[in-house]
Amino acid sequence: MKKKTIGIVGGGLAGLVAAIHLSRNNLTVTVFEKDTYPNHKVCGEYISLEIIPYLAQLDIHLSDLKPAAITKLHYSDASGKSVNTKLPLGALGISRYALDNFLYQKAIASGVKFIQALVTDINYNQNEFELTTSNKETFQFQIVLGAYGKRSLLDKKLDRDFIDQKSGWLAIKGHYKKEDFPDDVVMLHNFKGGYCGLSKTETGAINVCYLASYNSFKHHRDPISFKNKVLMQNPHLKSFFQNATPLFEKDLSIAQISFETKSSIQNHILMLGDAAGLIHPYPGMEWRWQFIVPNLLPKQF
Repeated sequence: MKKKTIGIVGGGLAGLVAAIHLSRNNLTVTVFEKDTYPNHKVCGEYISLEIIPYLAQLDIHLSDLKPAAITKLHYSDASGKSVNTKLPLGALGISRYALDNFLYQKAIASGVKFIQALVTDINYNQNEFELTTSNKETFQFQIVLGAYGKRSLLDKKLDRDFIDQKSGWLAIKGHYKKEDFPDDVVMLHNFKGGYCGLSKTETGAINVCYLASYNSFKHHRDPISFKNKVLMQNPHLKSFFQNATPLFEKDLSIAQISFETKSSIQNHILMLGDAAGLIHPYPGMEWRWQFIVPNLLPKQF
């Protein structure tokens, strides 16, 4: 039986795990990713332990990265009123810089082919997909998965419903150093117009990532001003930022984060991860693949 050829547009968490899973089931997989590995991305960098058994089935063992073991939650409202609790399940703290590169190397070892290119168009005709990249190269596949993130020009070309709707949310991320920050705690601190998550990663750096409404952000010149005048109104965030050292020269940011419903299939393309409106890291991914993969594998599997 001829192997099915699968093209995956996007090499983030969803695209990489999908590539590993499918290639290990005797399918020919090509991933298109515009960036090189490793690199930092805006992300909470908090991985629920519910996904560990699934990843272990793929011989992906996140313990190899020496992640932070997160077992507690410290939560506060905008005024600073707080509560502490244990997390029954727990989580791992791993930077996207390390995790994406780790999965990339696993995918290479599994036989996945990578093409560093931006996919600018996807056309479906007579049971075959044609992908076009920014340098005008074309590629043909029997199956295409879309794992290209929250927003893309492809969404416009595919006429997806959410893309023309204005989104009022943005996210900012940075890494910090603070000597007395606990290894095993994730902190979620609210502020007017959003919330901020803080937790350690495998390097000991503290990932600080916050989601803010555009309405609250637009009155300030930049993330530094917003941090000083809005985030630090929460006393817990004020104490942190006054005593922590930033490790990035400049915070990372993404805008136009949409929480509108996204179609899981568009023009015969199966969407994954943020492109499908699923929130990282992988909630729902395990059950999703239990239904998807059997339909992609050769019958003997």
